[in-house]
Amino acid sequence: MEIGIDSFAAIFPAAAGARQPSRVERMEALIEEVETADRVGLDIFGIGEHHRKEFLDAAPSVILAAVAARTRNIRLTSAVTVLSANDPVRVFQEFATIDLISKGRAELTVGRGSFVEAYPLFGFKLADYDALFGEKLELLLKLRESTQVEWSGRFRAALDGIGVFPRSHQPRLPIWLGVGGTPQSFVRAGMLGLPLMVAVIGGDFDRFRPLVDLYRQAGVQAGHSLADLKVGVHAIGFVGETTDAAKDAFFPGWSYMFTEIGRERGWSPATRAQFEAMCGPRGSFLIGDPETVAAKVLRASEALGGISRITFQMSSASLETDSMRRSIELLGTEVAPIIRQSANLGIKHG
Repeated sequence: MEIGIDSFAAIFPAAAGARQPSRVERMEALIEEVETADRVGLDIFGIGEHHRKEFLDAAPSVILAAVAARTRNIRLTSAVTVLSANDPVRVFQEFATIDLISKGRAELTVGRGSFVEAYPLFGFKLADYDALFGEKLELLLKLRESTQVEWSGRFRAALDGIGVFPRSHQPRLPIWLGVGGTPQSFVRAGMLGLPLMVAVIGGDFDRFRPLVDLYRQAGVQAGHSLADLKVGVHAIGFVGETTDAAKDAFFPGWSYMFTEIGRERGWSPATRAQFEAMCGPRGSFLIGDPETVAAKVLRASEALGGISRITFQMSSASLETDSMRRSIELLGTEVAPIIRQSANLGIKHG
């Protein structure tokens, strides 16, 4: 199982008595986080895409290019690229360039996004939400396979075989499909034979099993090998020396983020009780000491019939820079070895 981190480059108001980092300081800390993840042997680091005041990841390809030059082994991906509001030609060119800088470590995770700011910002209609994604995904996959593409659609100028350069260092740039809870998205990923990245930000892992099964069934029916139908999970997570320390470091940022988002969507303010429940045995938050987190990851894998990748969304603890770096170290040096050893031995965790 590949183990990694996703970041949204969050920059939240400082807690009482603390100083809020500047945007420059937060970006510097993010680059150091990726370097730390590379140093401790984690497999993957992803940068999200948002167009909001709380995040600094509006241009993820720029951040990934910067860290590509400062890392050696870790794979670098988007988490996710909001493909519906992007030009697939530019997306391919940007990530092919990152692949060249990193000597073959770039990936793409594409999706429609959980926020809608990108659509009006770049002149697209929300009414075309799904049509935009379907058309642009089709073009992106064609661009991956061929330098010269002949293509036409509704939302972009046609291509008449003009070359698209540069080409990636990898013969075939990996493209994952990021999904939430829409059955059609799972079916689409299966039919296309694309690896699946499931965003689990609440509830429990078991509720996604029928959707993951749907993905696998659709893939096999479309003629794809079950071994090629990889499933990854993006989940909220944080590792501390103790479970209480991990919770205390993570809760303030999580509370702020979900209270702000909830206010926009008509939800009640986030509470500590909700947070504690999600950190419990049945919740999907991978928060705690190394042994607790490792056991929970293994249970999540069993619940979903086996997963190939797990990425921790740690951005909510972004103000705690020392805690963040230590959490990344613990994830790489203590959590990852437990997971890998247990997976190799076939140990089950109930």
